Amino acid sequence: MSEQWFMGKYVGQRSRAENYPSKKHLKKFIGKGHISSGVMVKFLGQVKEKDSVTIQVPKIQGAIPFIKSNIPQMMINYDCSNLIFGMLNPLNHQKSPGGFLGGEGALIAGEGSILGIGLDVVGSICLPSSFCRLRGLKPTGNRISKLGVVSPTIGMKSVTGMLEPMVRDMDSLAFCTLLCEEMFRLDPTMPPTPSFDEEVYTSSKPFWTGYYEKDHYFQLSPSMKWAIQQKRKLLQHAGHMLVPVAPPKIDHMAGELFTRDFKGDIMDPNLKSQFNTYRLPALVKRILAIILKPIYPRIAWDLSALCGVGSAKNLWDQHGAVAVYRTKFIAKWRKLRLDVILCPALGPVFNHGYAGKLSAATSYTNLYNVINFPAGVVPVSTATRAEEELKHYQGHYRDPWDKRLKDAVEGAVGLQVAIQCVALPWQEDLCPSFMKEVETLAHSMKRNV
Repeated sequence: MSEQWFMGKYVGQRSRAENYPSKKHLKKFIGKGHISSGVMVKFLGQVKEKDSVTIQVPKIQGAIPFIKSNIPQMMINYDCSNLIFGMLNPLNHQKSPGGFLGGEGALIAGEGSILGIGLDVVGSICLPSSFCRLRGLKPTGNRISKLGVVSPTIGMKSVTGMLEPMVRDMDSLAFCTLLCEEMFRLDPTMPPTPSFDEEVYTSSKPFWTGYYEKDHYFQLSPSMKWAIQQKRKLLQHAGHMLVPVAPPKIDHMAGELFTRDFKGDIMDPNLKSQFNTYRLPALVKRILAIILKPIYPRIAWDLSALCGVGSAKNLWDQHGAVAVYRTKFIAKWRKLRLDVILCPALGPVFNHGYAGKLSAATSYTNLYNVINFPAGVVPVSTATRAEEELKHYQGHYRDPWDKRLKDAVEGAVGLQVAIQCVALPWQEDLCPSFMKEVETLAHSMKRNV
């Protein structure tokens, strides 16, 4: 990110960038001396006294952090909506840029930047990478320092928030140099893990790959299923071993392990349906859960989980349940001798306003936040006329969440579809390597066609 690039590339694109609210209102240098509000009105007057470690490290290496981008209010909705700034996807203005880092996705997709870094809690990098045709990598939690970062989720332990990069091409992602000695020196609470291993990234060793097309909790679109099927065939033809896997008890993960841990600002109208549910008294939620369980069991589980844990002991039990779930997942992984997993991301791109009404759709990315596995997202195909099959779509539970998917992805034909590449904790180097292989095979298929 040299000064030459900044002056020539960014300024040259400024007239285009000004068309997007996620860029237009945020032209300020970030870090010390600037506001970090979390797009909450009550934080607008608070000025940072010091750069976060994630800003200090790129500066030491010669980078120029030059702009802040848009996020949703409280980082609780993946439509990237808030009352301070707007939200647009530069690839299609009718579509969401995704969240929770949708502003960063829009900025990079619109060629306003070459690298973005942000905090991921429930798919904040994976979703905008999928919606904006980018490459993103969610590392293992605590691999990158969060010291000095403003977050509305400080203190949350059941789901690990992590900082991560998002770029337009694989090589930029692979050689993002946040993993370095400076990180440990500036924040001694970080594990002194080695820097990125280029030898792993360039290796031609075949991958022992697990794969699945659905998680039996939320049924995605036909284009996503087709993308996984095609990439599985390409990987097999290239000499990789493919093994079908089934992620265990996703309904338990999405409700008990993920949602139950989430518990005075002006409210964004796009978040009202979501927050109105959160704000219901616990007793009302429990009563509704009992009433709805025979008809809509998935919504009933969610309402029950939103009642929270209730006590410190229950919170400890919930943390223990997450650890047990993760241990079982790793045991199954090792039994199958997997290197990586190929699985769906969320897509194709949603229309505005549906993120708060379809929280269940993030189960594919939430899983790897809960069990704290590194996961990367790479675009591999585009939505086709197969989306017409959604006319007969019913989903797994045939509830209002399933019915909304058809409206959420309407008009997505020709837009990007992305998949996830997952590795075991602390093995981030495998993700870019596998992502590069998947991307290369996808491009080869396009050329042959």
